[in-house]
Amino acid sequence: MKMKNIAFGVLSAYLVSGCATIIGDPSQSMTINSTPDDARVLIKDEKGVEIFKGNTPTTVTLQKSDGSYWGGKDYTVVISKDGFKEQSIPVKSSPNGWYIAGNLVFGGLIGWFIVDPLNGDMYTLSPQAVSASLPDQTAHNNAANDGNIRVVLLKDVPDEMRDRLVKLN
Repeated sequence: MKMKNIAFGVLSAYLVSGCATIIGDPSQSMTINSTPDDARVLIKDEKGVEIFKGNTPTTVTLQKSDGSYWGGKDYTVVISKDGFKEQSIPVKSSPNGWYIAGNLVFGGLIGWFIVDPLNGDMYTLSPQAVSASLPDQTAHNNAANDGNIRVVLLKDVPDEMRDRLVKLN
């Protein structure tokens, strides 16, 4: 009788679980850094809802699912600072290895199609960390610092540098 109860318990656990649900978390921490430091961070989700506002360096906790069936969350991280070009980094959710391979061993079809897709623990956000290098707003593509001359298009020369141009014959 005891062996029958143990077998029933194991079978029940197998049928009502998904591997990503057992191993995964509904949220994920993300570290956000920038060069230079103290840049503004704005995070919006796939619906355009503002999720976070702060400054670098920071760590935020993001939900991996919107709570709906197959409802992985996506985000846009915008990093900006006065005098520097803004950077926009997409953060996408995708199924993790525990969902894909773990359900072969533990969760089976119920894990794949019911349990894990309903709770959202099956997702991983990528990239897992953001490190943005903000280029100077006055930066141009003339990176010559060895005495050479680089040719650039007039449209690529910042307005504040145009008065220093010298016409060559």
